[in-house]
Amino acid sequence: MKDHVYKILELVGSSDQSIEAAIQNAIARAKATIRDMRWFEVIQTRGHIENGTVHSYQVTLKVGFTLETS
Repeated sequence: MKDHVYKILELVGSSDQSIEAAIQNAIARAKATIRDMRWFEVIQTRGHIENGTVHSYQVTLKVGFTLETS
């Protein structure tokens, strides 16, 4: 097995649909500029309430991606 070294970054995704959609939104946006993402960890979830109902979700993720070898 090849040894890997990962860089970790933090992302915050949001959605008015669900926590899962907030995660997908964060990953989809990051893949435009970050290569070789391998894993994520949800470290915080939040929501916004309007008029007594859940209006939107916000999720903070740690995302690991492999560093390129030279």
